[in-house]
Amino acid sequence: MKPVEFRVDAVDGAARAGTATTANGSYTTPLFMPVGTRGAIKYLSAADYADVGAQIVLGNTYHLMLRPGSKLIEQFGGLGSFAGWDGLTLTDSGGFQVFSLDPRVDDDGVTFKSTYDGSTVRFTPEDAVRVQQELGADIQMVLDQCPPLPSAPEVVRTALERTTTWAARAKAVHTRPDQALFGIVQGGISESMRSESARRTVEIGFDGYGIGGLSVGETRAEMLPALAAAIEHLPTDRPRYLMGVGDPASLVEAVALGVDQFDCVMQTRLGRHGTALTSTGRFQAKAARNAELDEPLDPACSCSVCARHSRGYIRHLLQVGEPTASRLLSVHNVAWTIELMAAMRTAIRDGTFATLRSEVLSVWDA
Repeated sequence: MKPVEFRVDAVDGAARAGTATTANGSYTTPLFMPVGTRGAIKYLSAADYADVGAQIVLGNTYHLMLRPGSKLIEQFGGLGSFAGWDGLTLTDSGGFQVFSLDPRVDDDGVTFKSTYDGSTVRFTPEDAVRVQQELGADIQMVLDQCPPLPSAPEVVRTALERTTTWAARAKAVHTRPDQALFGIVQGGISESMRSESARRTVEIGFDGYGIGGLSVGETRAEMLPALAAAIEHLPTDRPRYLMGVGDPASLVEAVALGVDQFDCVMQTRLGRHGTALTSTGRFQAKAARNAELDEPLDPACSCSVCARHSRGYIRHLLQVGEPTASRLLSVHNVAWTIELMAAMRTAIRDGTFATLRSEVLSVWDA
């Protein structure tokens, strides 16, 4: 058995509903994966993960290798055991965080300063694999170079070449048969470079394919053609993962192109700042008009927050600076997004995805 077996259960146009089976369990797609950067989704505990419907929770390699350290997590039996989470885990390579810190980059790897104590850290594609094998996630990502957008073509080309070379190096040292290894496609918003990167990454051969370096400064109109160009060259029997994208309009548009899984920190970031995602758009929970409203954040949402708490109560918590408000909004936003993905899966199976897509875009395509 491969580390990930992927089965397409239904299609509606290019959109697809699938089931991926890993060594430690299965997940269904389309899928939104909440981000637990330092070993926890912000304001949520592992007890909340199943409640919000999570199937996979992310961890960030960069942060976890610095604090508390991958070898310590390995002693606890891996990231899932360490966090008390029985579901599946995925670790990104840390590439996005590393490059956001403006490190010194060369063809062999990167050198950067620790965000915790300022110490100098050297990180190579081989290190990324070793650390993630110690973290023990069900899926790990290769180290890639993520250029900001817009960037000059030569900058995007360099990132593509390094990402491809590093991917081959990562595959050569990956040894855990129970852990999937996903390659990453780069290429900026250039359709030709996205196509090339996808072809070359597939030639190396991975258990699944991430599409990185999007939603980093470009518009959605620029993102979607580049995404389509990459997907055209990715195999149909492997999961496709659009990294770092989580706004509802981009989710539904990417699923329409054939993407299977997503992650984003937006849901909890908005929650911390008093904003809820709802079926009628973004909702500012602190607004004075909510003070006397005895209704949920979103009557169409079945999450535990909407089942129990009113807009008036959550507005009160925000007014008095009670941290519980951020927690409740974060729980809601993650659960709401996961419900949206479940609705997409149902629509694909029912042949009504185009209708759902139109409904979502009518609210969120702003």
